[in-house]
Amino acid sequence: MVNLSDSGFTPEQTSYLSGFVSGILQGRELPFLGQDGERRFTHEPDQSVYGTPLEDLCKEERIKHEQNGLDCWDAIIANAATNEFPKDGDVFRYKFHGLFFVSPAQESLMLRCRIAGGALTSEQLRGLAGVAEKWGPGHADLTTRANVQIREIMPENAPNVLMALTDMGLTSQGSGADNIRNITASPTTGFDPDELIDVMPYARAMHHYILKNRDLYGLPRKFNISYDSGGRVSVCADTNDIGFYAVKVGENDKGIAPGIYFRMQLCGITGHKQFATDCGVLLTPAETIPVAAALIRVFIENGDRTNRKKARLKYLVDDWGFEKTLEETQKKLAFPMRYFPLEDCAPSLPKSKHGHLGIHQQSDGKHYIGVLTPVGRMSVQQMLALADVADEFGRSEIRLTVWQNLIIPGIPEEKLQAAITAIQATGLDHRNNAITGGLIACTGSRGCKYAAADTKGNAITLGNHLASKMILDQPVNIHLTGCHHSCAQHYIGDIGMMGTRVKVSDGSTVDGYNIVLGGGVDDTQAIAREIWNGVAFEEIPGLVEKLLCTYLAQRENDESFAAFAQRLSVEELRGLVDERAAA
Repeated sequence: MVNLSDSGFTPEQTSYLSGFVSGILQGRELPFLGQDGERRFTHEPDQSVYGTPLEDLCKEERIKHEQNGLDCWDAIIANAATNEFPKDGDVFRYKFHGLFFVSPAQESLMLRCRIAGGALTSEQLRGLAGVAEKWGPGHADLTTRANVQIREIMPENAPNVLMALTDMGLTSQGSGADNIRNITASPTTGFDPDELIDVMPYARAMHHYILKNRDLYGLPRKFNISYDSGGRVSVCADTNDIGFYAVKVGENDKGIAPGIYFRMQLCGITGHKQFATDCGVLLTPAETIPVAAALIRVFIENGDRTNRKKARLKYLVDDWGFEKTLEETQKKLAFPMRYFPLEDCAPSLPKSKHGHLGIHQQSDGKHYIGVLTPVGRMSVQQMLALADVADEFGRSEIRLTVWQNLIIPGIPEEKLQAAITAIQATGLDHRNNAITGGLIACTGSRGCKYAAADTKGNAITLGNHLASKMILDQPVNIHLTGCHHSCAQHYIGDIGMMGTRVKVSDGSTVDGYNIVLGGGVDDTQAIAREIWNGVAFEEIPGLVEKLLCTYLAQRENDESFAAFAQRLSVEELRGLVDERAAA
């Protein structure tokens, strides 16, 4: 304990500082005012949060106002000592550290990591396998944000899990709650022969900027940022709040120097049936970080903190329009944003729909192998084996994709067959299956309280059924999501399904889905239309089988399934499957 009596302070100062230091040592919280991370010595409580009166705040905003989520480490430690789950507001605050109490689906915590650009070293993959083996269920899940989740963690192990992440050079800070989620990047960036620029340095810079700026935590709602390198493999950047698309600008009469820039697209939120829209802004690569930070701060100061359903960036821009939003963003910048017509940029290349799977040549002459991990789940043994493959045959790196699969880059031609053999020995496959290669599922009811159906189990059943019945000559993406939050982005699937409970004859309910058709992203951008509502899952394998067989029989030339579905009316699509036509 510091002896303040010998410090030269006045008696009044000594008395104050003694109480202050004692309060800190006892873990007392000082008043937290505002959302900017400042702690102030005042007895006057703040009566609003960015102008919203306290009494008007929604529940989550009141929780954040009482204590910033980043400051709940003491609660994590205390609950670990007694092996107790978080209670009340701490359930929400734990998410600031990437820990989710998923009761009643599971009486355990789920860890969501934060992996910049989806790039992992082989040692980090081994470290995550160690966490899953020692404190988790023996497996990990790849997500649609090129991320990793590990479930079944008990409270007593939460501090060990978070410290282990730090030791391996990873973090989970801000991966949940009202924060900026994992920064995604084209998974082949840096070795894609068709890309315009390596975007990984900018994704990593954005990642670290967020980590180092406390005021960027506690937004009105979550926020997504993505970088597209202009290459052939999609990162679904147009589904993000901010999507940065690399473009090439040639000679022009607008005073813009030729070169590689980024277009800024805003307000992608496909769960609300909206893609990001180009806002006319053209940025150099280095300008993307400060512009994103400025826009996020505008959102923090002006987003809705009373209604969670209206608290995403989309709704602020809907209210203000692009012009005012960009004007307010400009006020926070030390340089002027430039505007340039989209049509004066060189057109982007079309994406390779399943280019993240199979064997592909890199820009340096080596190859990457895209590995199919069914609905994103990998066992500890598979994780360790893939890390060994990356070390022995590649460059000790793994790239995660937003398609719940992974890529092992840097494999020389002479090592390809050995690498393929080693991958297949894990029980996984690199071959691009047109059906199972595009099968995506969120956590589902086995691990998420919001989900109405067992999406991962249903997806595996559906995929196995279809693979045993047919061979498609074009890839079809099938997305199963458990609820309206649309973590599996069902509206962008060729075939999308959202879980619902369906009542059967005995009065009980079973897994079911509302089915949408004809979605896509990037150069095939489209929001799928709902065709069937409340279909019990046991009917779905046969329904989808007949739908795909009819597509093969009736398509025009080499028409894709999405184009086929978009060409027909809702009534015509229903009529393709007779037994459901009258539904």
